[in-house]
Amino acid sequence: MDSRTLVASTVVSSLCAFQLFFHVLSPRLSARLCPGFSTLSPEKKVEWNSRVVSTCHSLVVGLLGLYVFLFDEATILDPLWGDSSVAKVSIAIASGYLLSDLLTIVLYWKVIGDKYFVVHHCTSLYAFSLILQEEVLEYIGNFRLLAELSSPFVNQRWFLEALKYPRFSKANVINGILMTVMFFAVRVAPMPFFYAFIYSVLGTEAYARLGLQVQSSWVLTCVVLDVMNIMWMIKISKGCLRVISLLRQEKARPSLQNGKLD
Repeated sequence: MDSRTLVASTVVSSLCAFQLFFHVLSPRLSARLCPGFSTLSPEKKVEWNSRVVSTCHSLVVGLLGLYVFLFDEATILDPLWGDSSVAKVSIAIASGYLLSDLLTIVLYWKVIGDKYFVVHHCTSLYAFSLILQEEVLEYIGNFRLLAELSSPFVNQRWFLEALKYPRFSKANVINGILMTVMFFAVRVAPMPFFYAFIYSVLGTEAYARLGLQVQSSWVLTCVVLDVMNIMWMIKISKGCLRVISLLRQEKARPSLQNGKLD
């Protein structure tokens, strides 16, 4: 199977698989494994199923991206032009998911419609389509997919809220801290190193061969996505700090009631 056929079949298979998961598998599995699912409103069930699919996608492409980042010699040795079937497949799976999620958002816009997610998905799809069509920057694309490793924690926060877990429950607090740390670690902390790498390849022969469209798209799409990541990081950090502050206040009350101040 040639690479273009592999990519096309993977994108289509991914799209169909994630739609099947959303409409059939997630509702059935959630009803069996989580008693609270049946008590949710129809609108909440739509978002629940959407987030279950998002979590599965994030784990698959996040781990594939991690494999490429650490072990895929062809792309590690040549981040701009290295060619790898595994790297292509991970990006193709992500592309299929983005198409599936966009379709779901359009069909259920009144429930889960979000203009920021539309911008995010369209920007990512454009970047991934260039990578797969031109067969360049496969390592870079998989490096960007590492950001998906934070999504399961973001989705888990919503699940706990939907199931009406108390804000200060151990599950909520632990997940909130992990979500903040992981979001920063895979989406924000790599930014300086990523843009430093772009600067380091400017003017090289390999960079020149990319052509103006790929060069400009590489930077612009990443800037758009990273601005959104910073916006989300600020929002998450404020929420985490608010919870920590409230927890300290709750702990201080018993001490004050006992006439003590630690």
